[in-house]
Amino acid sequence: MINSESGYIALSFVMNAILFLVGISTIHTSFANNAQRKSKKVTLLIGLVLWQIYILIIGKSGILQDFSFPPRVLIFLVFPAFLFTAVFLISNRNKAWIHNILPHWLIFYQTFRITIESLFVFSVAKGILPELVTIKGYNFDMLFACTAPIVGYYVYRKKSNYRSLALIWNYLGLAVIASIIFLFVTAIYFPQLYGGEISLFPKEFGLYPYPLVPGFLMPSAVFMHVLSIMQLRKE
Repeated sequence: MINSESGYIALSFVMNAILFLVGISTIHTSFANNAQRKSKKVTLLIGLVLWQIYILIIGKSGILQDFSFPPRVLIFLVFPAFLFTAVFLISNRNKAWIHNILPHWLIFYQTFRITIESLFVFSVAKGILPELVTIKGYNFDMLFACTAPIVGYYVYRKKSNYRSLALIWNYLGLAVIASIIFLFVTAIYFPQLYGGEISLFPKEFGLYPYPLVPGFLMPSAVFMHVLSIMQLRKE
């Protein structure tokens, strides 16, 4: 059986590396001054590393194993990540660097969701996740992620109406993520909706590396969707 714990860590490492490489490329095309380039790269690297350290500390502390209200995972992971996305993108919405990212990169990025949904299936086998939050239940994120290479290629080739298609696709992607968040929250806090009496998640779900999902992997998908929408609407 695949070690799903190692899978989440490996996937997070790969996605951090991709974000860093995309950031470096964007910095090089957006800033001519070498000192400024170096400063931006260091800031990017420190930001990515510190957030991973924060998730590790929170995930090891056991605080997320408390499934009582208010939802700890939302307070300590999801809300801070979404707040950063909102503040960062709004404050940079008119910056030139947004248009220096190749638009198809932002769409191809979402392909990683195929892997994370596959890891979910293996986590069900280990008793960490209930089946209803996977492709075997009501989570259709894997199907959506399979369209990322197709839409990305369509945007890369700049086919007719590619902006409109990409915008609709991004909004659909955000809607899919919202439905997944609803599934997880209700399965944890309102199991009665699915015929259960207690949370459908074991306490182990609150321990590292599983917080990487709500703390990094999911928010990074939201970040890329919103960034892509901003870029396409500005073109």
